[in-house]
Amino acid sequence: MNEDTLTEQIITVTEEAAKQVAIVRQNEPENAEKTLRIFVEKGGCSGLQYGMVFDEKRDNDHAIKSFGETVLVDEFSANYLKGAIVDYHDDLNDSGFKIKNPNAKESCGCGNSFET
Repeated sequence: MNEDTLTEQIITVTEEAAKQVAIVRQNEPENAEKTLRIFVEKGGCSGLQYGMVFDEKRDNDHAIKSFGETVLVDEFSANYLKGAIVDYHDDLNDSGFKIKNPNAKESCGCGNSFET
């Protein structure tokens, strides 16, 4: 698969989230050439938890292009993230990336853990 080939739109990344990804890549030289990966893994207080890391593209990754940034989602995580919206808020009391996931039946108070 061509590295520039984009796959099915698994998640939606808002403009604010894409801007923040660009800022982080700009401010962290070690991540300048990497791509943000959003993933799901077992753990957290509700059974599954979200994670984000700057990484290299792997075979079978979904590459979602949004507002000039690309976000990677692996096949396992895509099953849990389909239809999710990734946003970024910079409020006085609540800053950071937020994932609104229609597949989550329950989420814990921290917003990082969920149950399907």
